[in-house]
Formats: sequence, structure tokens, C-alpha cells
Amino acid sequence: MSALDYPTYNTIGIRPLINCKGTLTMYSGSVMLPEVREAMIEASRSYVHIEELIEQVGCRLGAIMKTEFGLVTNGCAAALCQITAACVAGINLDNIAKLPDTNGMKNEVITLNTHRHVYDHAIRMVGISLVCINDNPDALRSAINERTAMIALFGDRADTGNMTVTEIVNIAHEFDVPVFVDAAAERPDIPNPYLSKGVDAVAYSGGKCLRGPQASGMLLGRRDLLWAAFMNGAPHHSIARPMKAGKEEIMGLLAAVECWTKRDHKKEWKEWEGYLKTITDAIIGFPSIKTVIQQPGRSNVAPVLDINWDKQKIDIDPSEVIQQLSEGEPRIEMGGEKNLSIMPYMMEPGEDVLVGARLRYILESKII
Repeated sequence: MSALDYPTYNTIGIRPLINCKGTLTMYSGSVMLPEVREAMIEASRSYVHIEELIEQVGCRLGAIMKTEFGLVTNGCAAALCQITAACVAGINLDNIAKLPDTNGMKNEVITLNTHRHVYDHAIRMVGISLVCINDNPDALRSAINERTAMIALFGDRADTGNMTVTEIVNIAHEFDVPVFVDAAAERPDIPNPYLSKGVDAVAYSGGKCLRGPQASGMLLGRRDLLWAAFMNGAPHHSIARPMKAGKEEIMGLLAAVECWTKRDHKKEWKEWEGYLKTITDAIIGFPSIKTVIQQPGRSNVAPVLDINWDKQKIDIDPSEVIQQLSEGEPRIEMGGEKNLSIMPYMMEPGEDVLVGARLRYILESKII
């Protein structure tokens, strides 16, 4: 097949973009590593038995990440659904077939009010009731009962309230209730910061900082729990059957994890800082321009450049700059409301020069 025999973004009228916003799914996550692409191509050439593949890849992920087991899912939201189903239905085939009818099963999931987010829809779709509590030990103990299937935490909010993850785990385990953490856009560090505190399972996106397949996620933790999550997903006829991770995503995610242990993360950080310096240097001489490097939180771990100016000196709003960057050539997507915000995590070499030049052109034309 020649290069002209298959569709490209250009041939179907789609404009690729320079991603200065981070690992957002809306902007297609990340660009896969070359090793990931090669692993997926190789995986596509043969048939395999999926259960055997899940077993071997799961053991390999467990060995790399220093935990019992790993499960590849069809994105991190699928991991939320499957781990919830595992805690509700387990490996009981009758229960698995009933979901989302949870009658007669443990069908409550506890979370903290401060840990609510839009992705808990993936937990609620299993058919559970989400029990939201205040952030204190007494409230947690009072909420746990014979119907409690799981405690769900959001990694970005961990250790920011009145209870630490360790305290939550200790209380949950008094009642034999598993604890799960959604850490989608976080770094899957080794040893794992959540599993080290006794959490039973933690989920990551495969298509964010790992730079694996966009349609992949990774569950790490207790083997029995993760195998139950697999039983509640494809290729089995269960609630998460639509969330199918194919052999290509499974092997691509494994390749991304193996690369994670070899990548020079300090070098990557310096590259990101270099991108931001190039952009800053392109505009720093303009009147009233101010730049600040913000350090990240738990997710999207990279330095962030904030740019602002006095509108009486440069007559344009940040929203207008963002619009012109998106509509121009090359297409550039960046964030910000009162100022511009540039996240270099997903930028590729050479794009910093293009971003700096476009930003300079737009701002320079509006200097009063």
C-alpha cells in the first residue's frame, strides 16, 4: 500500500494542532512513542488468545511496576467501571450477568464530597449508589455498612483534607472494604505512592504521560481484584464489554510502561523548560508582558508558563489570542482566561519556535 492509498487528517479535512494544553482527551491525549507504534503494528499481525495475553501482560506489568498485577483497560474511565464491577459482582457469573441490576449485591460506593468529579459517572454506571461523605474519620466509619462495595478516591485531591490516604485505607480495611484511586493524569511512579499506602487498586491513563495508546488505561494492584475486573470486561459478556481493549492497545500499553522505566525524566523536564524559554524570549521585550512559571500539582506534571499583560499597552484579550492561534497556521491550542497558559508536556521538538513566532506576531500587531 502506498502513502496515497489510506486516508490522512489532511485528506479528510482535519487540521492537526500543536498541543499546548496538556494531556486532555479532547485534544487527543498524547503522541504515542515510536516503540508503542511498533509494538501495536507487530501485535496487529497475529491472532492471540486474549485471556492468555491478559495473564502474561498482567504479570509483566506487575513485575515492572512492583505490584501484584496489572490490567490493561480501554482508557482510565473503563478502569473505573471495571474495578467498581469487580467490587460489586466479583467473579460470580450470575452477578456479572445481572449488572447494572445490583439487587442482592454490595451496591454502595463511598467517596468524599471533595473527591467528586465528572468521571464518577463511570462508577455509577455499574448500578451502585454513590454515598458522598464529609472529610472526617467519624463520617467514614458511619457510612460503611454491609452494602459498601468500595471506597473511591480522586488522586488529585488525596492528602488535601482532614484524612490522609493511609488513614482512609486503615479504616476501610477494618471492614474489609477495598480502596480505589483514580490517578488518570498522574505519573505512575515506582514504587507506587498509593499502593505503598495500602490502596487496593489504582488506575492510570495509558494515553497521557505514559504516551501509550490513547484508547488504553492501566489498573495496578491486587491480582484477585484486577482479575475480577477483567471478568467484568471484554471479551466476556459483561457490563464493560463495550470497553474493549484490543491486542494492539494491550501490547502498546505494555511497551509504553517498559519505556517509562527507561525514559530520562530529568532530561524531559529540561526540554519542557527549554520550550517555555523559547516562547518567553519571543515576547519578553514587549511592553507590560509578565511571565511566571507555575509548578504542577499531581496531574500533568510539567512546568506551566503563564503570560499576562496590560491591555492598555497591548490591546487584545487572552481569549482573542487563543482564538487566533487556533484559527491560524499552524493551528495552536493553549489555555487561559485572564492570562495565557502554556503546558509544554505534549509539545514536540521544534514546535516551541512556531508557537513563539505566532504569539509574537499576534501580540506585536496589538501594541499601542
